Amino acid sequence: MTSSSPCDPPGPPSHRPSPRSLSRDRRLPALLRDRRALGIGLALLLAAAAVVTLAPRPYGQAGEPPTGDPGRAAYGAAAGEHEQRPTRSPYPREGTGSFDAATGDSPVRGTAGPVRRYRVAVESGTGQDVAAFAATVDEVLGDPRGWTASEEFRVQRVAEADDADFTVYLATPDTSERMCAEGGLSTEGYTSCRLPGRVIINLARWLEAVPDYGAPLEIYRAYVINHEVGHEFGGEHQACPAPGEPAPVMQQQTYGLDGCVANAWPYVDGSRYEGKLVPGI
Repeated sequence: MTSSSPCDPPGPPSHRPSPRSLSRDRRLPALLRDRRALGIGLALLLAAAAVVTLAPRPYGQAGEPPTGDPGRAAYGAAAGEHEQRPTRSPYPREGTGSFDAATGDSPVRGTAGPVRRYRVAVESGTGQDVAAFAATVDEVLGDPRGWTASEEFRVQRVAEADDADFTVYLATPDTSERMCAEGGLSTEGYTSCRLPGRVIINLARWLEAVPDYGAPLEIYRAYVINHEVGHEFGGEHQACPAPGEPAPVMQQQTYGLDGCVANAWPYVDGSRYEGKLVPGI
């Protein structure tokens, strides 16, 4: 009798699987699983590609984020978030360079002295009404707290350039900068200025005043008119007398108050109000 080895599997040799068959049978479930996983992965990849294809593209070239258009929603932002729309400037930076003059003559304002005549003009294309601007200039220059309180002269607005001693212009920042530069003044498109016979009010300051001025826009407008016309009448720059005191009208209040309080008038409580002269400015 032939004894079997303890390592041999039980049963007749004809019923035992061959090593190659056993290896193939063991691999089959793993291959099926791998193919199934591959199929699922491929399906997910195709679905993702379809979503990307159907998703809305930004304006411009494919794949580029939207730029230069503040009106569009920001792509890629969290749900509900949108790009901030900038505040539109209420005035143009540059106008036509031509001016429309106010028509008609105003009454003579003041109590004594010769009449100083002025003309008012607004740059066309700014959206500003020349009659409304002229009315404000008339009101400021005719105010009893204004320059006529000296009783050295009176004022009147006239329509014709040949009849005017000077003209008050309302000009866009770029135009006012060019006009001021003709007299060697650099305003960087920000401040107003005066040249002989020309008072040039910067439209941006007229509409926005300056930060931290601490007074209503109407006060700043009266200040800038009286300040620049004050130069036409021979006034020079002055300093803040002391913190908490009114700023002299000839102080450069557009650049800051230096501790003073905003003031638009050359006469305060019936008396001429001044600070120390600022030499060389």
